[in-house]
Amino acid sequence: MIMKHIAIILLFCFPATGIVHAQEDRGKHALSSVWDASDLQRTQSDTRIRTYVTPKRIVWKNTDDVTIIRDAENLLRPGIGQSILGSEHVCRLISNDTDRPAILLDFGKELQGGLRIITGQGPVATPVNIRIRLGESVSEAMCDIDGENGASNDHAMRDFRIALPWLGVTEIGNSGFRFVRIDLLDANTELQLKEICAVFVHKGIPFKGSFRCNDERLNEIWNTGAYTVYLNMQEYLWDGIKRDRLVWLGDMHPEVMSVNTVFGYDEVVPKSLDLIRDATPVPHWMNGISSYSLWWVIIHRAWYYYHGNTAYLLEQRAYLTQLVNHLLTKIDEKGQEQLDGNRFLDWPSSGNPQGVNAGLQALMTITMDCGQELFTILEDAGMAAKCKEAAKRLRKYKPAHNNSKQGAALMALADLMDARKANQEVLSVGGSENFSTFYGYYMLSAMAKAGDYTGALNRIREYWGGMLDLGATTFWEDFDVEWLHNAGRIDELVPEGKVDVHRSYGNYCYKYFRHSLCHGWASGPTSWLSEYVLGVQVVEPGCKVVRIKPNLGDLQWVEGTFPTPYGLITIRHEKQSDGSIKSSINAPDEIKIVNN
Repeated sequence: MIMKHIAIILLFCFPATGIVHAQEDRGKHALSSVWDASDLQRTQSDTRIRTYVTPKRIVWKNTDDVTIIRDAENLLRPGIGQSILGSEHVCRLISNDTDRPAILLDFGKELQGGLRIITGQGPVATPVNIRIRLGESVSEAMCDIDGENGASNDHAMRDFRIALPWLGVTEIGNSGFRFVRIDLLDANTELQLKEICAVFVHKGIPFKGSFRCNDERLNEIWNTGAYTVYLNMQEYLWDGIKRDRLVWLGDMHPEVMSVNTVFGYDEVVPKSLDLIRDATPVPHWMNGISSYSLWWVIIHRAWYYYHGNTAYLLEQRAYLTQLVNHLLTKIDEKGQEQLDGNRFLDWPSSGNPQGVNAGLQALMTITMDCGQELFTILEDAGMAAKCKEAAKRLRKYKPAHNNSKQGAALMALADLMDARKANQEVLSVGGSENFSTFYGYYMLSAMAKAGDYTGALNRIREYWGGMLDLGATTFWEDFDVEWLHNAGRIDELVPEGKVDVHRSYGNYCYKYFRHSLCHGWASGPTSWLSEYVLGVQVVEPGCKVVRIKPNLGDLQWVEGTFPTPYGLITIRHEKQSDGSIKSSINAPDEIKIVNN
């Protein structure tokens, strides 16, 4: 519900993306009267906005003694952002020789940003020392960094100490969190807290795309995926808002598809693509991972088809040519890829090297298909022919997938394996067992190619829905349906006898509390539901031709909107008593709608 409110606010407050830039330009114009032009050239502007969020509830206090913590409920009152003389409507934290008050707040939904703390007129006009712990789960906000539980300050400070002024306003922190614990550190001290707000830092752009159907669980999943990627759309497109606040090219692909589906064009995508391109001269691999350079090509193909920006594609020509020529040297005479460097698909598949080999063979094939299309658009017949020949040669070599759902999905999408066979023998085996937050998007897409839409919907309900059942408001870096067994919720203190999911699970580089609970690569169901259930598929670059081919599976109706460079396509499909689908479609005049 909070997600819907945010979407509505952004839609009406920011009806055009140019507003933010207009504000930035006005700011520079105002500064020009007091700053020299040479000084202004060295300044940076931030296109994001700041929203101040009041806590929704008090999760925990370390005491009910009103001589230690008094009137904590005042922190749930909407604030004004200003300190004021007097001691009305404040929360008092009062320490003595032995007792130090502590309180845990819930802001209701994961967000990216920090805190604004406004102090009152305490009895002594001296700074007061506190400890702040931010958490994506209740248990993370309650933990210590002990070197064993995974908790850390990597990428962003989430556990730190600070002094608060008397009668002042302090803004601190820059992380991903929902829960905040505050401890008073000084003895024999009274701290008056007038307001504590989360400083929600975000793009301030409208959620143009939408999805609704008769299954509220799927609606919540679509919205949660949209919100997850939105939080990671900062100045660049991040991997996660707590940890991995970096641009990882391969991880970007599911995010970019969600951006296309929900927001349409946004500069965060080309900025991020160009950032890693400029940091990675050929023959180096992007992010040190060979497959991530492949994803750069695949993303550019998708970005061009959705937005049709030929000028931007032309800017990529030199690098694209160098990269593809380098990739061609990594295919042997049998048609087998020979990628070096870090051979990686996603973390859960890392223990199955044979499955990784299958996935990389498929990714190389898809890359050459995309290269052929891009060079054809760029009117480079020679490079297009090279890519076509390479794809043909790659398809002659069909490695074993070794029951890897990641590998089998990519092989099906690359036409290295029959999609129905891949679905029957691998993807549907064990239900959501061995699904992946990152590669789940490709597993779902391969299931759609096999015609198993109901099976894919059930995977979405069970796998991504499982995170919601544990209290998630964003989708996680990793998840396993086995974690649901005897699990406590992440928005509660874990009851005795229940498993602390955040403290107990995670693998590889994301063990325990280091595990990110807001990772953009997990947003796959959002774009998948719009593409395959709502049925929107871009056929010609710039959305000039769009196919609307709904697949409702076990649903009775679905409706939604889809952003294009020419405006929104509005769609509704209803299943009739004879099983046929009645559709209502309203598209801009510039777009041709086809249904075959």
